[in-house]
Amino acid sequence: MTGAQGDGILVMSEFQYITDFLRESGCRLRRHCLYSSSVPQLEPYANLDGVALDRDFLRSVFQSMLKSRILENKLSSLYKAGKIVGGVYLGKGQEAVSATLGTALIQGLDFFAPLIRDQAGRTAFGEPLIDCTRTYLGSALGPMRGRDGNIHRGRPDKGMPAMISHLGAQVSVVAGMLFAKRLQGTLDGRVGATCIGDGATSTGAFHEGLNLAAVERLPMVVVVGNNQFAYSTPNHRQFACSDLVERARGYGVHGYSVDGTDLLACASVIGEAVNRARAGEGPQLVVAHLLRLTGHGEHDDGFYVPLEARKGHYGRDCIEVAMRQLVEQGIAGVDEIIAWQDEFADEVQRAVAQAQQEPLPDPYQESWTALSTRFPISLAGCNSQSPNP
Repeated sequence: MTGAQGDGILVMSEFQYITDFLRESGCRLRRHCLYSSSVPQLEPYANLDGVALDRDFLRSVFQSMLKSRILENKLSSLYKAGKIVGGVYLGKGQEAVSATLGTALIQGLDFFAPLIRDQAGRTAFGEPLIDCTRTYLGSALGPMRGRDGNIHRGRPDKGMPAMISHLGAQVSVVAGMLFAKRLQGTLDGRVGATCIGDGATSTGAFHEGLNLAAVERLPMVVVVGNNQFAYSTPNHRQFACSDLVERARGYGVHGYSVDGTDLLACASVIGEAVNRARAGEGPQLVVAHLLRLTGHGEHDDGFYVPLEARKGHYGRDCIEVAMRQLVEQGIAGVDEIIAWQDEFADEVQRAVAQAQQEPLPDPYQESWTALSTRFPISLAGCNSQSPNP
């Protein structure tokens, strides 16, 4: 049901353009017309190599992209309405990269350490929407028990460590997790991956983690979303090389540079990187070029991003590009995508409504602790074991 309401806020009010875009362009796309000048021509689908590029994979990636965009549009509305306390950091413009990586990994076997803009990857890797809405809305039944805001949640028992605000630190965390599995004798066939931003490549943890992974030839994939700004610091004030992928040679790892706004390119390159890591070829460094289509957070208007960048190639919306690609290649139909949109809008609304009805943490009734071995409150209806003192 498009336009379902909660707290007087329309789920789809900021996403109606998808329906309009598809309905207006559907006839032209069905006739295989040329793309607009802002969207380059694609190579024939059959000529794109890589095991990732099968129809079901691409449909799954796009569904995670679409679902996360609808969810994040809702979170933005809730934040602006004063319903969310703390920061809201959106992945708008980076969904193709994030969702591709999350989909390429194997749930229950691999590790995925998401960053602040990886809702699409979280969704693709199996995180339920309710985990997100409970965390942002402070539910005591959420992963953080309502005590920590928004982006630091994880699912450690499912291979998803909680996000660390020191953004390069996830590289070292994933390297350590993989090395631990080697010591336990359970590393074979497993891949660990993380997404970071261009700013994180300037941290010591990035260097130390990637260097360890390279020396030990760990099956790790590091995807750098170069959105051109580390918060407000542009690339040219942050590194001197022409492309961050040049650093791969210095570490002795495979490096790839990809257009992060192009779903098919992301599927091909990231899919290859994951496959190589799984095959024992050591760490893989993927640099995806794109532009953050929002401020650093919802508190930031991104005034420092020049107009020419917003209007440039990387300023295009990866979801619009992906929709054109899927319809052009016969992977998904216009009416089908519209149906997905409506289905996901309802799913998002239900997750928000459920979280809003749940209790907030009561400091007088709990002994909260950050240790995973203790559960501070009884979680009715949740699959939790008895607390370990």
